[in-house]
Amino acid sequence: MKFRLVSLTRNRARFRADFPFGYQAAEKLADRLEQIRGIEGTAINPRTKSVLLLYLDKASLQAAIKIIAEEIPLLAAAPKTIPSGHGSISDLAFWPLARYFLLGPLLPMPLRIGMFVHSTKDIFTAGLKKLFSGQLTVEVLDLSAVVISLALRDLKTATTLALLLGLGEKIESWTRRKAMVNLTRSLALNIDTVWVSKGGTEFEVPLSAITKDDVVIVKAGSAIPVDGTVVQGEAMVNQASMTGESLPVHRTAGSSVFAGSVVEEGEIFVKAVGIGENTRLNQIIHFIENSEKTKAKIESQANRLADKIVPFSFLLAGLVWLVTRDLRRVASVLMVDYSCALKIATPVSFFSAMKEAAHRRILVKGGKYLEGLANIDTVVFDKTGTLTISSPKLKEVVSLDADWSKDEILRLAACLEEHFPHPVAKSIVKGASEKGLMHEELHDEVQYIVGHGICSRLYGKRVLIGSRHYLEEDENVDVKSAQKEIDRIANEGHTVLYLAVNGKLVGLLGIEDPLRPESTIVIEKLRNLGLKHIVMITGDGPRTAANVAKRLKLQEYYCQVLPDGKASIVKSMEDAGRRVLMIGDGINDSPALSASTVGVTLSDSADLAREVASIVLLDSDLTHLPVAIELGRETLGRIHQNFLASVGLNSIFLATGLLGILPAALGAVLHNLTTVLVTLNATRLKLPNYVAEQNSKANSADPKEVL
Repeated sequence: MKFRLVSLTRNRARFRADFPFGYQAAEKLADRLEQIRGIEGTAINPRTKSVLLLYLDKASLQAAIKIIAEEIPLLAAAPKTIPSGHGSISDLAFWPLARYFLLGPLLPMPLRIGMFVHSTKDIFTAGLKKLFSGQLTVEVLDLSAVVISLALRDLKTATTLALLLGLGEKIESWTRRKAMVNLTRSLALNIDTVWVSKGGTEFEVPLSAITKDDVVIVKAGSAIPVDGTVVQGEAMVNQASMTGESLPVHRTAGSSVFAGSVVEEGEIFVKAVGIGENTRLNQIIHFIENSEKTKAKIESQANRLADKIVPFSFLLAGLVWLVTRDLRRVASVLMVDYSCALKIATPVSFFSAMKEAAHRRILVKGGKYLEGLANIDTVVFDKTGTLTISSPKLKEVVSLDADWSKDEILRLAACLEEHFPHPVAKSIVKGASEKGLMHEELHDEVQYIVGHGICSRLYGKRVLIGSRHYLEEDENVDVKSAQKEIDRIANEGHTVLYLAVNGKLVGLLGIEDPLRPESTIVIEKLRNLGLKHIVMITGDGPRTAANVAKRLKLQEYYCQVLPDGKASIVKSMEDAGRRVLMIGDGINDSPALSASTVGVTLSDSADLAREVASIVLLDSDLTHLPVAIELGRETLGRIHQNFLASVGLNSIFLATGLLGILPAALGAVLHNLTTVLVTLNATRLKLPNYVAEQNSKANSADPKEVL
């Protein structure tokens, strides 16, 4: 059993199998292939046993070949039938069309009536339910068109209407499901079996058979299938998919691990704590699946508009009846409604844009945030860890007390800061480690005051480290005696941290915040997008803030801002009529992220920031921010385009129906065709120039090198 390469040209490869496989297996293979970065399209045809790939470079093609090879046994063993609800649009449509065109004419009238009753029961049930509840909706509209056709004793037209309405529902269901499946499966685990250890014996079992407290064995190169605790072994684990950490972390007995992370080196035995639906990974997937509930304002408006139009359709139909007394014209009017295209194309536009964003390493948590991106006029940046790199550097340690050497000050600072994941804290701990300074002293519980600093007791002494505001105003520590040193460090553009012991300032630490290489470029791109209000907010002092603002050519910035102050500034901008995008990475940025129209964070940000933010830049790359804004604008533009096309075409159909030119059945055909066309338009790439740019960079593939 194998696939063979039948053609290979630049960015295009076709394989053909020497064995048959089914549609469900083909769909699973397509979903796996589409997760590969650089694979721009797949077309798998079980009837011809072929797989067509559109790829960007040799690396993506090689990754696809590896997956195809892995799937061969599963493809060959899978059922060869088309499973219900998983085929293509043509598969969904085949049997109703065959029954109508081939079987229907051959049946006697009683059986044809029975087939009609069967095909229209859902139309009658839904329409009558809405009618008796006093609602004039599209379901009542559909029911009226069918009833009028029956009143005219035109069973053929009534059957045709029922057929087309049924196909329209199937198209809607398939399109929405496929868009969401493609989005959520890009995060899902692709693991069928795992190794477990029981009583000293190791054996392989299906993943679905794992129960809580089972011990799972995970070797190098394998994904961890459960949330759990390491009970044996050690490994370097890549947790980028869950925590955003760019480097693998060391995991030993007692450490926690998450499903979806990957063991890069070593081997660990993991006691399962969260399995199946209870893993953090599946909770994320469910969150994305439920993001349909986070409807955009324009989507809700489209739904309301579609429902509001229905009574006018009935009013127009009544006027036509009064003027013409022609039920056929009335049926033609009732068959043309605006709701289908408006209700289907708008959410599909958002789903497809969310999928496109995911391919670009941008996680969007709901359609309303894409709409928010399209409408923003102000971008507010947090400085530390956002405009600057997430790993600040310790540049200088200053002793202000003869009893405390520079090394002792650094060691004491690291002892306190090692408990917190903030980038500044990491820089101090790293600085101490590079000098070989041990800092495992026992101390009391460490108290972290968000946006201020840290307080603890060591050897009976009260130790403080943090901002000037914290020590001087909150703790009444005199810092003015060190003003000369403070000014010198600040004038160099460094952040100053203050260390005090028993109420006396004993040392200063200068932290350099190197700018991200892309910060200047991103700000310029944002200006080119027409965003005139670009703001920086920081807790740093005025000198440091001014230094960074000057380097980034920012005119508007706020310094010495506390966490609640950040949120207040954002809220005041929103109250003034601005639509604000806030981007930050720390716990102290979370209130501001919540207060903004759109909150954006980076994948290496604090957990709370990633939870609160509506958009996450998965590669922690600021250059994705302008792309996200462009995607939001293009998505909204596509929705407006579909709205105009739907209203325009359906108005033409309505006018021709009024004039008696367009029969009801043909009106239904054209109406459904319009829905299909605007839906297909909604699924098109919103930023096709991205594909062109990537193709221009792709290397031409040599068949011998690839295979």
